[in-house]
Amino acid sequence: MLLLLIVNSSYAQIKLPFKLENQWKVNGFENPESIVKDKEILYVSNVNGTPTDKDGNGYISKVSLDGKIIQQKWIIGLNAPKGLGIYGDTLYVADIDVVMAINIKTKEKILYKVEGATFLNDITVDNQGNVYVSNTFGFSAIYRLSKGKVSLWMKDESLNLPNGLYVSGNDLYIANWGTNLNPKTYATEILGNLIKVNILTKEIIKLTKPVGNLDGISKTIHGFLITDWLAGKLLYINEDYEVVEVLDLPQGSADIYFDKSTKTIYIPLMLDNQVLSYQFKKIKK
Repeated sequence: MLLLLIVNSSYAQIKLPFKLENQWKVNGFENPESIVKDKEILYVSNVNGTPTDKDGNGYISKVSLDGKIIQQKWIIGLNAPKGLGIYGDTLYVADIDVVMAINIKTKEKILYKVEGATFLNDITVDNQGNVYVSNTFGFSAIYRLSKGKVSLWMKDESLNLPNGLYVSGNDLYIANWGTNLNPKTYATEILGNLIKVNILTKEIIKLTKPVGNLDGISKTIHGFLITDWLAGKLLYINEDYEVVEVLDLPQGSADIYFDKSTKTIYIPLMLDNQVLSYQFKKIKK
């Protein structure tokens, strides 16, 4: 089906130059949290339980680009795997208080214990292979894995429970959860927003107003796509940092991946055990 972008009145009133075409929906996952593409394969992290339990139930799935599960449990024995990132032949996985590096070709694993971490969440990798990992709940922090060593790169409450990460040049873009968290419902008194941190100076810059309890973030050609986990929304943020609701999704819309080469977005639905695929189409004037 062809789905036109609908602009919610609570967000910016701007005309978008694209529409979304639904490609496929795949069932059968177990709390899918993050998705990343490597060549012709999609990797999906499955929490398969409570996001903080060290139960050994978590795993990584392999999925084809046309929406077929190639191998349900490609890597097993994880606890609650969330964010994924790829650099070269290595798949990085955030798993509560460790970062796992998996050789995609051999499946060999290296575990990096992250001292003090309470809820490692998303991952992004820069052009030099430095891995940035958000710590969302417990305290607001970013860790960095560089040259085989993990360090606390930044701890600052102004990060507002950082969740989704995306690195571009010397800027680390962060989609955060918000402030004044209710630990029972995970709702916040103040919603999260998009910020960026200069990697060289660590200056924090606010980019948008509070817009949601934000989870996944991915950069498009001209802006960002971000999910609101609690509200179940896909949001688009343009170059002027105006926020538009793109899709009304189920609660649990998690860590997305946008493929610039095919203009395709992949969305894991953590509570519905599904992964969705949409392709961007240009609107003819």
